[in-house]
Amino acid sequence: MGKGGGCIPSKKKVPSGARNPDSTSHASAAPISTDGNPNSAPRPNDDVVVAQSQPNPDPVPKLRIFIVFYSMYGHVEGLARRMKKGVDGVEGAEGLLYRVPETLPAEVLEAMKAPPKDPEIPEISAAELAAADGVLFGFPTRFGSMAAQMKAFFDSTGQLWKEQSLAGKPGGFFVSTGTQGGGQETTLWTAITQLAHHGMLFVPVGYTFGAGMFKMDTVRGGSPYGAGVFAGDGTRGPSETELALAEHQGKYMASVVKKLA
Repeated sequence: MGKGGGCIPSKKKVPSGARNPDSTSHASAAPISTDGNPNSAPRPNDDVVVAQSQPNPDPVPKLRIFIVFYSMYGHVEGLARRMKKGVDGVEGAEGLLYRVPETLPAEVLEAMKAPPKDPEIPEISAAELAAADGVLFGFPTRFGSMAAQMKAFFDSTGQLWKEQSLAGKPGGFFVSTGTQGGGQETTLWTAITQLAHHGMLFVPVGYTFGAGMFKMDTVRGGSPYGAGVFAGDGTRGPSETELALAEHQGKYMASVVKKLA
């Protein structure tokens, strides 16, 4: 035929994206084997089956929440242990307990009748903080601010500050005081400056504990800034309500870190 006269357009136009009925048999045909043997052609879903049967070679590591504390008589340690339970209760997160170094001589601690430290909880160095995805710091109060042992630890983080290793990491606090007016809020409020200088994100527990934050029938430590315990003369241990708030704070902190991650 002459140029341009060999193609007559069909009156039955196929809509764009629709299947061509004439190509149905070709579309359903099995892939052609490269070795020329039609019996060895793979089935369309063979690759899917193989992929599903393979184990995950790179499991997702858990988010690590460091619970770093100083405890002379065990009150803060009691909160820390319960806080770890809360962190571990969040899928994909784990709580790790650490002590800050003691600054008092052994003979002074003995004179103060301080119990021995649990050897299963290791001391932490400032450099190790960089490996945490989030940190909860716990300490007793000394005249409305943190104990000297915890302040000495923060003072040793200068290199981390210089390298901005903690910038953007979530951080929170919990505390022990002797009396109801002994600094449950001021101790944690003044501690926020440590996080601010490192560029860390302060995560208060707020009133997320619900009705437990409004209980007035028993003595209860803790505030919107973080969990707390009233130690009295040292003989009073954490109540179940105080421990429950600590557990909740651990769970809340882990959920916040998980969202940020």
